[in-house]
Amino acid sequence: MPGTVYLITRRCSERRFFLRPSKIINEIFLYVLALAARRHGVLVHVFCVLSNHAHLIVTDPEGRLPAFMQYLDSLVARAVNASLGRFESFWATDGSYSAVEPLDAEDVLAKAAYVLANPVAAGLVRRGAEWPGLWTAPEQIGTIKLVARRPSFFFDPKGYLPETVELELSAPPGFASADEFRASLSAAVQELEKRHHQEIATKGRRFVGVTRVLAQNPFASPPAGEPRFELKPRIAARDKWKRIEGLLRLRSFLVEYRQALVEWSSGVRTVVFPAGTYHLRLFHGVRCAGAA
Repeated sequence: MPGTVYLITRRCSERRFFLRPSKIINEIFLYVLALAARRHGVLVHVFCVLSNHAHLIVTDPEGRLPAFMQYLDSLVARAVNASLGRFESFWATDGSYSAVEPLDAEDVLAKAAYVLANPVAAGLVRRGAEWPGLWTAPEQIGTIKLVARRPSFFFDPKGYLPETVELELSAPPGFASADEFRASLSAAVQELEKRHHQEIATKGRRFVGVTRVLAQNPFASPPAGEPRFELKPRIAARDKWKRIEGLLRLRSFLVEYRQALVEWSSGVRTVVFPAGTYHLRLFHGVRCAGAA
């Protein structure tokens, strides 16, 4: 739906460290992210690229998130694969990317803090700001434009892609100003990092540290297995009643969509699909209600 804020997560195949921080990996991801945001009109607020997955907080003003993610994932995969000398699937194939909708400003703030504290939660570095990969410093939001330069590797210097592209990190909707969001986010990240420190100390673990992170084999993966067959959330809300409302809205969309699909498949071309229908609207021209 146009104007929706999302927490986006995409994992590498078999949880391998294909995105392990390095000069070329950082350059590729930032350049392609800036290109994708400009091409599809997506507003980027916060990002963190860990060795085997990436998190983004974005707003999708025009309802073009699938096209944005297809461009970002495809070009990052091809460029990084080329840098690693490999040709197989780069991203995990268990259902594409995850897109979770925080339902209000408080939920957006919580998810943004989660993203920036992720390197600490994973036991990699003591503070998110120490992460050597791509990571949004709260003070960058609404204050500067990141300039991404076209990597010298993989990208044709004589091609149509620009030599540089700017990426402006904006504050998400729902906050009085970028100053308010920056201050709230900084405090939330600090609090979350303290909590992660306590959890790691309780478990008797130690932080990996920047030196060991940079020395990781990009074809390796974490030793512990990842939980499978768990819930895959589509919305996030701390407020119980907003969460119920969001789930009912999602359920209503699915019911209306499936009913419309049955009619359309039987030859009724005048059927109206619910707002938010994407693929059939874009590629088959079906009629849709509302903003879609």
